[in-house]
Amino acid sequence: MVLAYKCLLVDDEEDVIRAILGKLDWEALGYETPGYAANGLEALEIAEADTPDVVMTDIRMPYMGGLELAHELRNLYPGIRIIIFSGFDEFEYAKEAIRLEAEEYILKPVDSEELRSVFFRIKESLDKEREEKQSIQKLSRYYAESLPLLQENFYYSLLEGRIPSDKIREEMLNYQIDLTGPKYTVVILHTSSRKAPEGLNPVLLELSVRKLAKERLEKELDARIFSRQGDTAMIVQLSEDAASQILELTDICDRFCRMAASVCQAVVTAGIGRVCSDISDISDSAESADEAVSYRAVYGSGRAINISEIVPGKEIGDDPEDSSRELGEILRSIRAGKDIDLAAMSSDFVRCFASGSTSIQNYEFFVYDTMSRLYRFAAENGMNIEAVFGNAGPAHMEFMDAAEFSDYLYDILRRMQEEISENRSGSNRSFVSKARQYVEENYSDENITIEKICRSLGVSSAYFSTVFKKETGKTFVTYLTDVRMDKAAELLTLSDDKTYIIAGKVGYSDPNYFSYVFKRQFGMSPSAYRNSK
Repeated sequence: MVLAYKCLLVDDEEDVIRAILGKLDWEALGYETPGYAANGLEALEIAEADTPDVVMTDIRMPYMGGLELAHELRNLYPGIRIIIFSGFDEFEYAKEAIRLEAEEYILKPVDSEELRSVFFRIKESLDKEREEKQSIQKLSRYYAESLPLLQENFYYSLLEGRIPSDKIREEMLNYQIDLTGPKYTVVILHTSSRKAPEGLNPVLLELSVRKLAKERLEKELDARIFSRQGDTAMIVQLSEDAASQILELTDICDRFCRMAASVCQAVVTAGIGRVCSDISDISDSAESADEAVSYRAVYGSGRAINISEIVPGKEIGDDPEDSSRELGEILRSIRAGKDIDLAAMSSDFVRCFASGSTSIQNYEFFVYDTMSRLYRFAAENGMNIEAVFGNAGPAHMEFMDAAEFSDYLYDILRRMQEEISENRSGSNRSFVSKARQYVEENYSDENITIEKICRSLGVSSAYFSTVFKKETGKTFVTYLTDVRMDKAAELLTLSDDKTYIIAGKVGYSDPNYFSYVFKRQFGMSPSAYRNSK
């Protein structure tokens, strides 16, 4: 099924919007019935929630005009198509529209045939872009030409840990690869095959995502982009101040996920791994990036997930490698909140080691080594050690046979699962509580933004937006507006302040825009609301 394109009409005159809506058979042209916004600010809110493919906007509107809106949309969503229409036939407007790469500049009143022709041409352009992204021949040729075999093999082997550390620099020199750091991280772009458009080969879909990543991210991030086990992988170099850079990287990747949904019709999850200080540790960063992708089961797919934000920990480089791959898989599943059969996994884990002719000494070492790893995992994840392990000490475990140890291990893992679930919920509630407190203390600041509150909390805006909406059911912008409107209603009821004074007290420098938002919220103007009380 071919998806129709989304369109947004922006004009402060509702009669004009109704006239435009009635001029075309939108479905026949390949578009959904367009949405509507009364000004640029409202259009930006709508675009944040559901990015349109085409925006048709008037120039002169209250609060934010069409040219300013076009500029903001270009920065946020580079692939969006913009049509400017206005009743003002002035050359300066046309020049600015051309500079903003608008598709068309149309004069009011809008002619039906001209409008149909414009939207038809834009649909052809969107279709061509979509076809190019999904064309097997073009994608195959692009892949062969842009990813030289030696470099591709080097990057893949590096992430898999197959290149000896003393050979890495030599091979980088031989293959003309520049990775000077000083710090590094790996980003995995996972394209969902289950959510691929009907009739499109998932392999081709992933290729189109990789092509888009090379176009949009390679130069901006100075990244090395290549294929890895059906996903797209990126090696990103960071400066010594990696802590602040990693938050910015998370937001850039989050914007890319939204762009991939719009351009490629792909559901992409970006997993950002831990920072490492040595290129020889890059495989550990890749492993943590894979772990971040697995958290899409908890935080949702189609977004960026930074492992350092959801599972805080130090940089890679000093921790010993986990030699027990099976136990590591169990613990990673618990930390990611996956629905797994702990009883069966515990039993299989113990049975695989204890079966056969293993000696008593080896079995005792296995028990103590397993418990040591469990203690370390619990400590690293901030668990209550006594609640997880109880009072059982080493002497108690000496008398456990394989079946008893399997049951004991299951009880520990189950309690760990409960602890992590409770800690995650508590952490999210604390996170949202701090954000709400910040709003309560700063709602009168007209310059309050998601970026400002994220700097206060020390997180990326992508992670903040995901957690905040998951916990409150609202976007941050909607929540902030609700708080401001509730405060305004309270002041209108309990004080004699003029409307413009109240507007300033709740964070609105423009009294007219305050009245507009208030009426949208309560269905009446501020003065009418005061009189009704």
